[in-house]
Order: sequence, then structure tokens, then C-alpha cells
Amino acid sequence: MLKKQYRLKNKKAFDATYRVKNSFHKGGITLFAGLPKKDADSFTKVGFVVSKKTHKRAVKRNRLKRLMREAYRLTLKTGSTVNSQNYMSLIFIGGENALDKTFQEIQNIINNLIERL
Repeated sequence: MLKKQYRLKNKKAFDATYRVKNSFHKGGITLFAGLPKKDADSFTKVGFVVSKKTHKRAVKRNRLKRLMREAYRLTLKTGSTVNSQNYMSLIFIGGENALDKTFQEIQNIINNLIERL
């Protein structure tokens, strides 16, 4: 589970990240990056979204969110998130194409998106 200090929670923070319009897409997952950090000591907040339009069943949506969250947590643990730590917030949005992917495929996609930052 992703620690509390890394979670993006309130609606204002999500809206501020979307407003920057800095996005990348690959394999059914879209990454929105917020503003660059001013203070290097603060944590990068991360949010994970799968809309109801993606799939009707909450079980499928929650599974995709869990897979994305775990893939990001593992990349954070290994320290390969150097590019992502330059931003205040990140939002990963899961689409229909990502629903049937395995954990390894999702992990590769998330790593690729972080490298593209």
C-alpha cells in the first residue's frame, strides 16, 4: 500500500494537476503531471483514477487501480522514479485498454511513462 504522505486526495489538488495539461499516454494509461516542485524536500503526491465509463463493474475498476498503485509503489521503492520526483503531483488514469493487462505489463507501462517525464 502506498504511504499516506504520497497520496493525492482532495479535489482541488486533482483539478490543479489537470489544469497544467502536461500529459503522456501509453497502453491505456494516461499520466498527468502537475507543476514542478519549488521545494525539493516535499513528497510527490500521486493519484490513481479509473472512471465508471471505463468499466461498469467496480471490481474491475478497483483491480486496475490496485495494480497501478502497486506498480508505482515498487518503482518508488527501487528508486527509479527520479523523473517523477521533480513534480508536485501525478495522476495515473486507467482506460479500457489497460483492463485486461497483467501486472507486469502495467508495471512496464508505468515505468515507461515515468521515464518520458
